[in-house]
Amino acid sequence: MTRFSDPSDPRAPLPEWVQEACQILRDTPDVSQSDFTYEEAYALPEEADTFSTEHSDSEYAVERLLNRGYLYEANGTFRVTETTLD
Repeated sequence: MTRFSDPSDPRAPLPEWVQEACQILRDTPDVSQSDFTYEEAYALPEEADTFSTEHSDSEYAVERLLNRGYLYEANGTFRVTETTLD
């Protein structure tokens, strides 16, 4: 289970809609071994019914997830990091 706020992290927790984007990417079964192209990483949240349309900037969400380490980039693709904070 991924937690999006760590009491020892001085940064503010990720907004709920960014967390939604991460969960959508994490739960996508049809992408081969969780590798995403840029286009897929940006499109999947926008295509999901659960992604908040009020904040539908998936590119910004992906950038925030990269900056926080929930996604990482290698050879032009993204992977979801298996992050758990207990």
